[in-house]
Amino acid sequence: MKAFKKFFYTYLFLFASFINAEIINEIKINGLDTISRGTVLEYLALETGDTYSTEISNTSIRKLFETDFFSKVSVNFINNILVIDVEENPTIKYVDFLDYANDEVLSDSKISEIKTIYQLDTGKIYLKKNFDNLIRDLKSLYVNNGYYKTKIYSKVDIDNNNRIGIELIFEENDPVKISSLKIDGNEKFVDDELLDLFEIGEPDFFLINYFTEKDKFSKTKFAAGLETLKSKYLGEGFLDFSVTDTKTIYNDTSNSLEILISVNEGSQYVVNQIEIKGELLNFSAKELRNQIDVVEGDIFYRNKIVAGVNNIVALFQDSGYAFAQVSSEIKNLPNSNKLDVNIIVDPNSIVYVDRIVISGNNITQDDVIRRKLKIDESQLYTKKQIIESIRNIKRLGFFSSVEYDIKRHLNDKSKVDIFIDVVETKTGEFSIGLSHANATGASINAGISQKNILGTGNTLRANISNSDALKQTSLFFEDPYFNNKQHSISYGFFSKSLDASNIDASAYVFDESGITFGYGVPLSEFSRIFGEFKFSTLDLVCGSDLKNLYEVNQCASNDDIDTSISLKFSSNSLDDFYFPSSGDASSVKTTLGLPTGDFKYIQLDTSFKNFTPVFTDKVLGLSAKLNYAQSYGNDDLPFFKRYYGGGASSVRGFDFNSLGAKYSNDKPKGGELSFVSSVGLSSKLDFIGIENNNMRITGFVDAGTISETLSSFKVDDLRASVGAQFSWLTPIGPIGLNFAQPIIKKADDKTETFAFELGSTF
Repeated sequence: MKAFKKFFYTYLFLFASFINAEIINEIKINGLDTISRGTVLEYLALETGDTYSTEISNTSIRKLFETDFFSKVSVNFINNILVIDVEENPTIKYVDFLDYANDEVLSDSKISEIKTIYQLDTGKIYLKKNFDNLIRDLKSLYVNNGYYKTKIYSKVDIDNNNRIGIELIFEENDPVKISSLKIDGNEKFVDDELLDLFEIGEPDFFLINYFTEKDKFSKTKFAAGLETLKSKYLGEGFLDFSVTDTKTIYNDTSNSLEILISVNEGSQYVVNQIEIKGELLNFSAKELRNQIDVVEGDIFYRNKIVAGVNNIVALFQDSGYAFAQVSSEIKNLPNSNKLDVNIIVDPNSIVYVDRIVISGNNITQDDVIRRKLKIDESQLYTKKQIIESIRNIKRLGFFSSVEYDIKRHLNDKSKVDIFIDVVETKTGEFSIGLSHANATGASINAGISQKNILGTGNTLRANISNSDALKQTSLFFEDPYFNNKQHSISYGFFSKSLDASNIDASAYVFDESGITFGYGVPLSEFSRIFGEFKFSTLDLVCGSDLKNLYEVNQCASNDDIDTSISLKFSSNSLDDFYFPSSGDASSVKTTLGLPTGDFKYIQLDTSFKNFTPVFTDKVLGLSAKLNYAQSYGNDDLPFFKRYYGGGASSVRGFDFNSLGAKYSNDKPKGGELSFVSSVGLSSKLDFIGIENNNMRITGFVDAGTISETLSSFKVDDLRASVGAQFSWLTPIGPIGLNFAQPIIKKADDKTETFAFELGSTF
């Protein structure tokens, strides 16, 4: 009986609920402007005839808010009518960033990126949460870059069309300065060695710090310094090293920051044994083991292991296994600081070159580039030959950038394509106008110079110039690949008139016209020998001061024919034409004034350059020139064949042609022997925030002398200077600015602190 009553009451309750159910007869939506009614109903997923409930109301509100279309939503059910009231979010009219000045933090491109990330582009629906996130992250961005006191104000305007305009006004203030950066817990390395790993830190000497801004805090640079610190310890065998804590104490009064880094060095590990494993092919384990410059018992230097792994990879890549993989596996020996190192070799499959695709050469013909390649299509892949090919292309001097990429065929793993992308630089110019040079004064000139004429790799130079000191007309042509044996041929003619009184020399006028013919033959990949014949006629008129001096016999002579032959050996293994970082360039040239002419002389001109990478990203450059001239027979060496020194292309810091012996009228006499040398350390300008591969700064020391005769050479006559050179490969060609200060000089030397060069290199 009780069960029946319970069932009866339950049935009555359900029946009553059904009788009293509230059916939605109509849906009204108020407040729509830009959003359509259909869009709202689509998100609601309900329609007339549905039963209303509190759950439906709550679900409707949640779904409409999730669309991000509305800032307010309310739902009411009145007389079987579902009434939805909404307030649309405004549409963004503009978001402007005002009064920001620091390009390191904000730039036009960065702002555009920020607007997209936070959905604040014009035409987007404005969401306050996005705007709040933007303000929060902008403040963090400034703090991370050291601008602790930056304030950001916003000015909001909503028009009658529900469009919102926002102005963000930045008050950046001064960046925080690092007053101290210290490391605690280090025993193996001294503080200075570790602190030098950080790009930021305590300020340098104030003149240097003005450019480096080392004491300017940046969270990114600080994190990078910590990673470098870890890499140093891990690289030197401290595998348990850790940074246990970093503390930053900000002083609001002085707007400065104190930083303390605590470290735990742990034990330094040594190598117990190194074992080569995997598929070695034709290589022996001993041969591969010799590629690793580590012996058992050595400290575990990670960089040596990595270098050894790379050497092994290179061996396989040079044997056709382009995708060889070599990895290292380290195992700790229990209860010791010793490690076993396993080198695992997986050569992968052998690979051949299918296609070599060259792009970017809009002017230079394909065959000019291809004839510099050491690897051919259908040939076995070798990494070494590809690298040498890229260096050969760079040495042409036609391109500011040469990059390559290797892509494996998807349907045939045994083939790869090599893609070489070049960026052409200015290899020629047509000029007409007025210029000025330290050596020759003001000049009216017109000419064309092209070392890659019509993209053929041939050189053509034609020039007409007229200055206070020099009037010159010349035409020169060279074909470096005259035949399929890479022989070169050149020829040209010239006419020049030199008034030496206008280049700070004794007064004479020297007119010369002639022709040249040359032929070159390669001796090896990097060297060649070149012979040249020259015939010219001369007209020499001496001033009265020169006639009264030592040269009176030459000034009175009727000699007017100069016939000479020269033989030049040159070698060039530099990895780049404009800014080499490795390799050598040397030349030895002997010139003989033939007896068939009126001037009998012998000249020996030698030069040498070497570039070596140092300190990871710097280049050490060494250069030297030694020139010697002497007459034969009973003739004196023509004074216009002597060497002069001083100036931008010689010993910088000294006046043009000012070195060596002087006549009694204090004019330079020149000499039979010339020696000039230089040592320089060059760097990109990224250390001062300039990311440009076409710029270099070089600190240098020059030394040299001009000796009147070989027997009169004295070490005491050497002059030396120290300075800096800025080099820039511009769209109109390379330029150089030199600042030099003599450090070894004589009381009567003429000096020159600043010089400008066009076509300057180290």
